[in-house]
Amino acid sequence: MELKLPYGQSGIAYFSMEIALDSKIPTYSGGLGVLAGDILRSAADLEVPMVGVTLLHRQGYFHQQLAADGTQSETAECWSPADRLEPLEITATIEIEGRKVRIRPWRFMVTGVEDYQVPVFLLDTAVESNSDFDRSLTDHLYGGDTYYRLCQEAVLGLGGVAVLRALGYDRNLVCHMNEGHSAFLTVALLEEELEEQNATAVNDEMIEAVRRQCVFTTHTPVAAGHDQFPIDLVRQVLGPQRTSLVQDSRCLLDSTLNMTYLALRFSRYINGVSMRHGEVSLDMFPGYPIHAITNGVHAVTWVSPAFAELFDHEIPGWRRDNRYLRYAIQIPLEDIQTTHQSAKRVLLDEVERRSGVRLQQDVITLGFARRATPYKRADLLLTDVDRLNGIAERAGPLQVIYAGKAHPRDEPGKEVIRRIHEAAREFSDRVRLVYLENYDVELAKYLCSGVDLWLNTPRRPQEASGTSGMKAACNGVPSLSVLDGWWVEGHVEGVTGWSLLDGPEAPANEAAEVDGMYDKLEKLILPLYYSLPRAWAKVMRSAIALNASFFNTQRVVSQYVRNAYSGNGGL
Repeated sequence: MELKLPYGQSGIAYFSMEIALDSKIPTYSGGLGVLAGDILRSAADLEVPMVGVTLLHRQGYFHQQLAADGTQSETAECWSPADRLEPLEITATIEIEGRKVRIRPWRFMVTGVEDYQVPVFLLDTAVESNSDFDRSLTDHLYGGDTYYRLCQEAVLGLGGVAVLRALGYDRNLVCHMNEGHSAFLTVALLEEELEEQNATAVNDEMIEAVRRQCVFTTHTPVAAGHDQFPIDLVRQVLGPQRTSLVQDSRCLLDSTLNMTYLALRFSRYINGVSMRHGEVSLDMFPGYPIHAITNGVHAVTWVSPAFAELFDHEIPGWRRDNRYLRYAIQIPLEDIQTTHQSAKRVLLDEVERRSGVRLQQDVITLGFARRATPYKRADLLLTDVDRLNGIAERAGPLQVIYAGKAHPRDEPGKEVIRRIHEAAREFSDRVRLVYLENYDVELAKYLCSGVDLWLNTPRRPQEASGTSGMKAACNGVPSLSVLDGWWVEGHVEGVTGWSLLDGPEAPANEAAEVDGMYDKLEKLILPLYYSLPRAWAKVMRSAIALNASFFNTQRVVSQYVRNAYSGNGGL
């Protein structure tokens, strides 16, 4: 792909607090990091000149253990960077509370389908000359208190720019902020403008110069999800001079620094991660020109080995160009069925290995694997135990595989996990539930390819996009989902899957959603699965042809190149 950038810019630096690079590198917690990894993999596929910047997270997110009653406990997920990454000899220095903090990068190379490589730099403050506290700043993903978090974001934004400069990357890079955690990079760029002009005060020309260099993707449709720091703490950590730059740039709200507003102020292109999320973001941030580029997934990463073999035979070229998955519509239904059953056997073997529970090959299997937090409503399916038992008795048995971590400080999220475990004991033997602990990329690959139906039940409009259903679609697994996020665009009723309620504009009503979910399971989904297997296989095939061919990160990166990085101003 030919990349034409304005203003003499030569490539893209993609900043993200978390990036899922490899199942053995626990530098991610969920969808944000997995998306970042998929974007970098597709950039390598398309030979886009991109580099990634993130933190090392020496102790990962956390390793989850679940007691018999579903009580979650956490331990550090320590790993050895030297086993997976290349240490680089250069260091860069930033100031935190007036003291020097040295940063050393490690490098991971992302290789595309034709061997083009995209480097990712993981920033590490565990440098001998740093204090014990400063050495810990790149230990924990989303750990610590507000002070720790602010210091981490200074390392990512200010330190990321400093490291890129030390590595020889000049100011001709577009800086893409994947969420607001890295927004301090705009302050570093503003300081470079001040130095170049030998000035002491910010002016509109400098702000515009920084804006020409920056792109921002916002992911969070809930105000509380955007990082905010009191100005006194910002002044303590960044110092008075840098804090004055932020104030002079008009980035404060009521003596509070909102990192999203900092990114919005200094970005020439801003986007939400689905059409619906773009609309929600316009309401949240009036006055900012917010576009929409709907998320996708890296198809080669998420397609199961069984389906990859089928696609290689039936759709040559799909790896290089995911749009060719459109031609899955020509694959014989028998091949779709046989291939899925192979992936399902692999999943059920893995479930037994992890849990000791043997699920049945011929029973419809639902998957629900998301971050365990109340708004995702993992337990919505279990609202009425008697009714679900009755559905299984009348329409056919079902089994449900759950997975997902709750943040260590999210007690309501932990309670959701306990409720699922409690409900599992209330069902008849025609409804079986299993909750797998320590959900990660490796487990996600088994689940998204091996279940028969993907369930997604977030509270609207809090699903910015969601990508788990896209991963399932790559493997011919249809979704039963709330019409929010990406599913508003990917849903064709009875063709690619089903919605809980008919119509995205239906009022938010949990009782109605529960009724709709149960009705469709009993009257449409289970009868189709058990009585009309060829018709079910048509839905599977359509999920690949219609969803996987579009909701992939090759398309996402292509849209970023054309609309965000090129400076053309969006749709």
